[in-house]
Parts: sequence; C-alpha cells; structure tokens
Amino acid sequence: MSDKPRRVIIDTDTAGDDTQALLLAVTSERLDIEGVTICAGNVEFEYMVENAKYTLELAGIADDVTVYEGAREPLVKTHEFASYVHGEGGLGGDLFPDTGLPSGDIHGADYIVERARENPGELTLVCIAPLTNVALALRKEPNLNELLDEVWVMGGNANCLGNVTPAAEFNFWVDPDAAKIVLRELDVMLFDWGVTVRDTAFDAETLADFADRSETELSAFFTEISDSVRAFNNEAHGEDMTTQPDAGLVAGLIEPSLIERTGTYHADVDEREGLTRGYLSVDEDDVTGGDARTTVIESFDNERFRRMFEDMLFENAPEISL
Repeated sequence: MSDKPRRVIIDTDTAGDDTQALLLAVTSERLDIEGVTICAGNVEFEYMVENAKYTLELAGIADDVTVYEGAREPLVKTHEFASYVHGEGGLGGDLFPDTGLPSGDIHGADYIVERARENPGELTLVCIAPLTNVALALRKEPNLNELLDEVWVMGGNANCLGNVTPAAEFNFWVDPDAAKIVLRELDVMLFDWGVTVRDTAFDAETLADFADRSETELSAFFTEISDSVRAFNNEAHGEDMTTQPDAGLVAGLIEPSLIERTGTYHADVDEREGLTRGYLSVDEDDVTGGDARTTVIESFDNERFRRMFEDMLFENAPEISL
C-alpha cells in the first residue's frame, strides 16, 4: 500500500454506526477526510447534521473537517426514519448534540462535484447513506466516474434478505431511484447487508467486554449508542448483538486485506413502489447480459475487523493489530 493517505469524502446519514465509521476514518493514518456530506436517511435531518459534527468534535477535528448539508429528502419517494433502531436522534435516544458549529456554505452534492473537478482521480467517495447526494452530483457532473478515484457504497442486499423489508436494505429502500442511477453510472465497491450480517456482528460477549472496559471517551460513546440497537435486535430477532455495516465498509477501505472474496456483476435496483421497492438485483450467473461494474464484497475477516474496531475504541489507532 502507498504510504500516502487516501483522500476521502464521506457521505452519511449520521446515526450510531455511521459515527463509528467516521471515527475509524478519523483515527486511521491511512485516510484523510476532505469533508463530510449529509443525506436524508436514518433520522430527522437536523439531528444527522449535529451527530456528524459531534462525532468530529469528539475526535478533535471539527475545526479541520467541514460538514456540508445535502439532500433533505429522496429524489422521488417519501420514507420512514429508522428511529426504532437508533433512537429518535440517532445516537441511542438520550443524546441530542447541539455543537453550534457552522455547516459548509454549499450543498453537499455541489461539494462532491466541486472537489472531484478540482482533484481529478484523487478522491474516493465513501457512501454510508442513501445515495441521493451522489445521484444529484451525477446530474451536475455526468463524468463523475472518471473524476473520482473509487466509489465505495454500503447498501443493498446481494441475493439475501433485507433489513427493512424482506426485499430491501434500508439505504437502497429509502432512495431506490438514486441507487439505480448510481449503480448504472458508477463503478462501485459494494458492502451489502449480507456481508454485514455474516461478518461484522458483535455478540453479547464482545459487547459486554467493550462495556466493561469503557474507560475511554470513544468506547463509552460506542456503548451509549449501541443500547438502542441491542434492544431492537433483542426484540426483533431474539439476539443481543450489533452489526457494523458502515464501519465494516470503512475498515475495508483502511485495510483491503480484510476483504477475503469479491465478485463483479451487473447490478440493478427496483425503484418501483410496492413489495420489491429497493430490491437489489445482482446477476451472479450473468443471465441478463448487463454491464458488470459493481464489485460485491462477499467475505470479510470478522476477527481482524473486531481487533481493528477495538483498537479504535481503546487506542485511537485502528491499525495497531493489523
């Protein structure tokens, strides 16, 4: 790997796991965050803006990384919030930051386009939210794929059950029209719900260990924002656990050797309302003849990911155990 940090823009709908993805990126010497853009998604928009600023403040870089407010609603659809998972404000239900920090002076999609044009081939777009801002950026700059280095997306459910409906994962369900555009127009590295469930879960024993050692600010924060997710998983699935979809994506970006297997396929999204809204079609058998430009992460090193996450929480340095 190059010794030079990878320059990234992170597009987020900042709730619990998004904060941990931000913290992994901030504390890693291998990534350099250029800016953070906010997209409609998990909870009320103003909460997500403040959650991002609070997380950057917690990491000590709020004065160096600006938060840009982007799309406040999906392109076409309406959506419901995931407050039943993350709490009303997105950080477990009891934490409602009010940082007083200013937002950037341009729309999040405009920021993505502006930075990509100014730095062709140098920026990686890290998408851990519905893809509305990215689709809007593509409207403004059709050559975005050529201007960006890479595009990493957490979203979709590659030939597995979804997490918001049987057919769909939340990010793609919120704005399926945007997801369809992005997968059609961009070369994407995809971290989907299937690999999230298989390879990023922390069980009750791991969570108890983290809580028992929550003497650091970051570990105490993780324990606080995890409570509502654990309660939801207990009630909905009978399991005391959390999954780390957004943090998993960022961990793979930090240390690509965590990614054990990938496949590149034609992928499309059902944008229609109804039972299959947000369904991700991944043509593993190449029966459609479509352009194969979506690389799906199919296996991920759970043990090394857990060690990386633990080092971030307790040592502020996710590369220690790699």
